[in-house]
Amino acid sequence: MRARDKKMGCSDVAPLLVFFACDEVDATERSAIETHLTACSACATQLADEKALNAAIADALQPAEQFDPSGIMLSQCRSELAELLDDLASPPMREQWRPFGWVRRWMALRPAWSAAALLLFGAALGTQVLQWIPSRNGVNSTGQTVNILARPQITEDQLSKMSVAGINFTPGQDFAPGTVQLQLRAEQPLVLTGNLDDTDVRRVLTYVIENDDRFDPGVRLDCLEALKSRTGDSDVRHALLAAVRKDRNPAVRMKAIESLRDSGGDKAVREALLEALDHDANPGVRVEAVNLLVRALENKPAEIADAPSTPGEDSIPPDPSVAHVIQTLEDLQRHDPNLYVRMRSAAALRQIGPHEVQ
Repeated sequence: MRARDKKMGCSDVAPLLVFFACDEVDATERSAIETHLTACSACATQLADEKALNAAIADALQPAEQFDPSGIMLSQCRSELAELLDDLASPPMREQWRPFGWVRRWMALRPAWSAAALLLFGAALGTQVLQWIPSRNGVNSTGQTVNILARPQITEDQLSKMSVAGINFTPGQDFAPGTVQLQLRAEQPLVLTGNLDDTDVRRVLTYVIENDDRFDPGVRLDCLEALKSRTGDSDVRHALLAAVRKDRNPAVRMKAIESLRDSGGDKAVREALLEALDHDANPGVRVEAVNLLVRALENKPAEIADAPSTPGEDSIPPDPSVAHVIQTLEDLQRHDPNLYVRMRSAAALRQIGPHEVQ
């Protein structure tokens, strides 16, 4: 603020005293204020208060002194303020005419609409370019779409990192009967489509069954449903037997036993069923194992009925596995803690016919 030509009064000097105490007034203002202070005790007292306040502030350690002891930051701020004031005081420059300036302003004020418009424009342009390229090169001039499906190859590393999002047994009318579609989540998600004769499809299904700690029980049940018609394959049978022995979910173990119903005569299958009867804590699993063993032994009634209690020299000794089955059923009939298992074991012994193996 500049000093007026007339003599300054208290109302003019009092607001300037804080700047006078900090030495922030020009020479003309300083002379006028000093002249007034010689004749006005009230303003002189106020000036003394301002100087005392400045002295108290100066004695205290200021944070700014720690970061800018040399006053460089204050000088820089003053310089930038002076430049800004000069820019505001100068007349505005006339903006040059730009053909699409209104487009830029509209997009700057409406960023969401601008992004949507750019996406639509890019999609339309891409569609036109894709239609123009074949006509220029003379390729696929009929306009028909050609789909080239690369056969995915499942690696061991992919198997160890994948998860199964779902299994579709009827992918669609365009696929042959018996086609299975697997949605796999991995580092690169993929959809694997094929029938059970496809090696990759069987590898994924058996891998899921054998790794019950990584996959949902519902997915494992779907895999068992898909593989139940392929128990003649050694890898499939091995996976089903692993599920019978060690899967943590009893429903999955029961489903695995059910899937082996056409393979009950196999020695490895019979041993797995006997282990389930001896060790499985779920009565439903034990009953399902009894049912499958009975189904298997019904195909050998003569061998069971003709088995002598004391084989002679010319007699054919009974099959040890058959004797083991009968002995296990008799033990279940007498000692199983579940009433239904005991009743089913007794019915199974009657169902397979008379025997002499004890």
